[in-house]
Amino acid sequence: MTAPVLLITGASSGIGAATARLAAGMGWSLVLAARSRSALRALAADLGGPAKAVVAPCDVKDWAQVAALPACAEDAFGQLDAVFANAGVFTPTSFLHATGSPEQWREMVLTNVYGTALVARATLPTLARSRGHLVLTGSVAGRVTVPGQLYSATKWAVTALAQSIRAEATHTGVRVTLIQPGLVDTGERSPDRVTDPALDVEDVARAVLFALDQPDAVDISEIVIRPTGQHPHR
Repeated sequence: MTAPVLLITGASSGIGAATARLAAGMGWSLVLAARSRSALRALAADLGGPAKAVVAPCDVKDWAQVAALPACAEDAFGQLDAVFANAGVFTPTSFLHATGSPEQWREMVLTNVYGTALVARATLPTLARSRGHLVLTGSVAGRVTVPGQLYSATKWAVTALAQSIRAEATHTGVRVTLIQPGLVDTGERSPDRVTDPALDVEDVARAVLFALDQPDAVDISEIVIRPTGQHPHR
C-alpha cells in the first residue's frame, strides 16, 4: 500500500518536529514546511531523505508560498492525506505595561491566525479530494481567559477557525481536529510560568497521531491535553 502523506507546518522544531519523527516511525511520508531551510534539511535527512520526507521552506504569512504546498506533496508522493497546521509564535504581552514590541505583536497575530487560515485555504480543496484530515494546533489558552495575553486571543481565533472549517467541510468527508495543549516545554514561556508543570513536545505529537490514526468514520473534533498539575484555568 502507498504510505499516507502528511504535511506539517512549523516542522523545523518543537511540536512540529516531534510529530514528524513520530509520524515517520508510523509509516507516514512527510512534507516538512517551515522558514528554516537548514533545520528542515537536517530533520528530513534524519527521517530517511527524499524518499520519506521532503522539504518545503515556507513562511505561512506568504500566500504564494503556502499555496504551493499541496503541489509539493503531490509532486513528491502523488497525494496529500493530512495536514497539521502547526506553525505558531508566542510573544509575552501586556495591555498595561510595555511588554513585547508592536511589531512582535503583529508577527504573532499574522502567524497564528492569518497563517493558519492560509494553510487551511490552500490545502482543503486537496484534502476534500482525498477525504483527508486537517489538524490545527490551538491551545488551552484558546479556551480560558488569560490576563494580558494577546497570544490567548490568537488561539481563541484558531478555536473559532477549527469550528468554522469543520462546519463548512461537513459534506466533504474531511475530518478536522483541534489539538489544545496546555503548557508545553518548547523553550518559550511567560516569565511567571517558568516553574509550572509542562508537557514534552512528544506528548502533543502522540495526541496528533492518535487523531490521525482513527478510522475514516471517526472524527476526533478536539483534544485538550494538559500536564498533570496544571491549573484548569491556565
